[in-house]
Amino acid sequence: MDSTRRLGKYRVEREVLDEQRLEEVTQRKTHSDTHPSLTETLKDSLRCTAPKLKRSVLSCLPVLYWLPKYSIWDYGMPDLISGISVGIMHLPQGLAYALLASVPPVFGLYTSLYPALIYFFFGTSRHISIGTFTVLSIMVGGVTERLAPDTDFLITNGTNNTAEVDITARDLYRVQVAAATTVLGGLIQVVLGLVKFGFVGTYLSEPMVRAYTTAAAAHAVVAQLKHIFGVSPGRSSGAFSLVYTLRDVCLLLPHTHLPTLCVSAVSMVFLISAKELNSFLSPRLPVPIPMELITIVAGTLISTYTYLNRNFTISVVGEIPNGLSYPSVPDTSIFKKVIGDAFALAMVGYAISISLGKTFALKHGYNVDSNQELVALGLSNAVGGFFQCFSVCSSMSRSLIQETTGGKTQMAGVASALIVLVTILKLGPLFQELPTAVLAVIVLVNLKGMFKQYSDIVTLWKRSKIDLVVWLVTWVSTMLLNLDLGLAASIIFALMTVIFRTQMPTYSVLGNVPGTELYVDMETHREAREIPGVTIFRSSATVYFANADLYLEALKEKSGLDISKMIIYKKRQEAKQRRREKRAERREKRQAKKERRALGASEPPSGAQVFSVEEEATRWRDTCVDGIVTDEGEQGRAERENGTVFVVPVSPQTPDGPCRWEYLKGGEPDSTSLGWMSELQDGDTTTLGSSSEDTLSRDLERVSLGSLGKWTWDIHSIIIDLSTANFIDTVAIKTMKNIFQDFSKIDVDVYLAGCQSCVVEQLELGDFFSESVTKRHLFASVHDAALYCLDHRGAASLPRHETSVDTYDGTKL
Repeated sequence: MDSTRRLGKYRVEREVLDEQRLEEVTQRKTHSDTHPSLTETLKDSLRCTAPKLKRSVLSCLPVLYWLPKYSIWDYGMPDLISGISVGIMHLPQGLAYALLASVPPVFGLYTSLYPALIYFFFGTSRHISIGTFTVLSIMVGGVTERLAPDTDFLITNGTNNTAEVDITARDLYRVQVAAATTVLGGLIQVVLGLVKFGFVGTYLSEPMVRAYTTAAAAHAVVAQLKHIFGVSPGRSSGAFSLVYTLRDVCLLLPHTHLPTLCVSAVSMVFLISAKELNSFLSPRLPVPIPMELITIVAGTLISTYTYLNRNFTISVVGEIPNGLSYPSVPDTSIFKKVIGDAFALAMVGYAISISLGKTFALKHGYNVDSNQELVALGLSNAVGGFFQCFSVCSSMSRSLIQETTGGKTQMAGVASALIVLVTILKLGPLFQELPTAVLAVIVLVNLKGMFKQYSDIVTLWKRSKIDLVVWLVTWVSTMLLNLDLGLAASIIFALMTVIFRTQMPTYSVLGNVPGTELYVDMETHREAREIPGVTIFRSSATVYFANADLYLEALKEKSGLDISKMIIYKKRQEAKQRRREKRAERREKRQAKKERRALGASEPPSGAQVFSVEEEATRWRDTCVDGIVTDEGEQGRAERENGTVFVVPVSPQTPDGPCRWEYLKGGEPDSTSLGWMSELQDGDTTTLGSSSEDTLSRDLERVSLGSLGKWTWDIHSIIIDLSTANFIDTVAIKTMKNIFQDFSKIDVDVYLAGCQSCVVEQLELGDFFSESVTKRHLFASVHDAALYCLDHRGAASLPRHETSVDTYDGTKL
């Protein structure tokens, strides 16, 4: 459509509406109409109907919604291919990430099986792959090694009096710790989901999550160095644990186990080369080549036939039991020790899953329920914990494979779980001779994508400095304070940036764009024009307790009115005016007395005139500085342009010449100029000769400031634009009351414009309205408020009937 048809000028005539008139026109509903009572809410929640029951069941079990509509012909083969591809990735990642969690590798396979099956019934995302993930595995590993360190499982060898670690007992207790932490974290997620607390994940912004995962990748690298070099550093916990672990590894580098290092180097070169080749060939391949699985198979075969463990004492995976484990209740006594870690796992896992799920949902055009996702992830963790699984969430790498290979529904997750199930039941023992160094290399190579996130620093530097600071603080705190403390510090800092930005918003004075009803910041737009006598004030953030005082100070600064000084000046002038009125009254009495005495004596000389104070004041309104007289119309325009005009004598009459008078605009007269004037003595009514300049100066000297007309300011009205406010608290309401009261003392009217209905309701509940402040002080728009101010207090006018409005297909909106 041509732009000239879309835009045009139209005559728009309508009534200026304040809030009270707007409610009459629109018939706004009352609070009771829009908000049902507590009794009605309880009755509605307890009322059971067939449609309501159906919605509740489908919301709790989303599988019942899409599974009956599932088409095998359309979705069966894509889901099967995608599931097999993801299942093959589950095997190496499950074994490798179990090392990060400091539990035997077989429990990584269990973690890749049970949670995926649970998510199939309760999840709403069609493309994410639930299972092991790097960050959560590291966090679980920090908990297990903190509560079950090697030093607690030392046994003394009676032969040579040396201490050895009871690996079996240690691993058994670590599995219990991991399972208890996972169950508790899952229960936290379920409870938060049931109370509709799914929005909590929005507090984890994208820059913070990316910085957190980048720092977690560094933790993963440091945790795998002991497997790469074949050393045994002491694992630290708490703040600066990464620094201490890295220091111990560096100190143990002279004791590196060379056979283990050779296996690590060969595996890394092979895997990196294979993955680069896979990336080069991926556009031509229907399914990516499972390079990790090929590496595991090759490493297992080489280790088995060359007896690496027996000949070179290279550490291997060890015994992998055949079959599934029986469910068991976790040790509840561990809950109180890991509640903080469980909450951190719950929040991080949910943030990663919901962000990834919403990304795929937006791409493929379906909805993801954030609260149901929280419940589904919580049940996956809670139920999985009973089968000795550790915490899970969606994996970016596996989810991308599931989406790019054509996966359509959660059936792909079931297919991948079947691949893992077959491995556990039949193929598990075949990987007993797999070197742990190969698994460590798989972890390191798969972290390449996370290390690419360091490029965010350059991107955020160009786009948002505040987001960059959040990224850096999150990265530094996570690196130094460990994963749990780092997450808490990052969230607190991110919330502080939000509070800081709302405390220090941008304050602006708006001006009208000629010919329109638009109002823009006058400092940033050249064509914006100030409305005579009216100041329109707007804040970029809502007004609440944290910035209410700053809001009031900014309003005074932008309006240019120092209320306290002006009130003092007003009282001073009113007191002077009262004294002058008394003097004038005494002068009039004396003058009348003199006139009665001189009534029969003689007539006044010809050519002389008698002026009263009021007549002289009227004559002075047509007189400019140094006696220059202007016409009445020109003087009127000058007063309208100046707004605030004071006419004061700056010096008394001297023998050398007459006194000087001047106009003062928009400010308090200089105290030095008014000092002598306040000390004038009472005088008589003066008889002026038209040719006597000295006589005229002497009489003007006696004219009081108060007799020249009531003093005023440049601004007679202030409009506060509250269109940016979505709520207003009690502190802000009190601030608004103070604004109305303070400015009324200096005869400046205050109006509110653009208030949303919820803000109006909160003003009513906060007893904002009174006899002096009513809904007639509230306007639906800034333009209506400005028009009212000009009609009520101002002499100028805006272009009211010709405005530029958007049109569609030539039709006036």
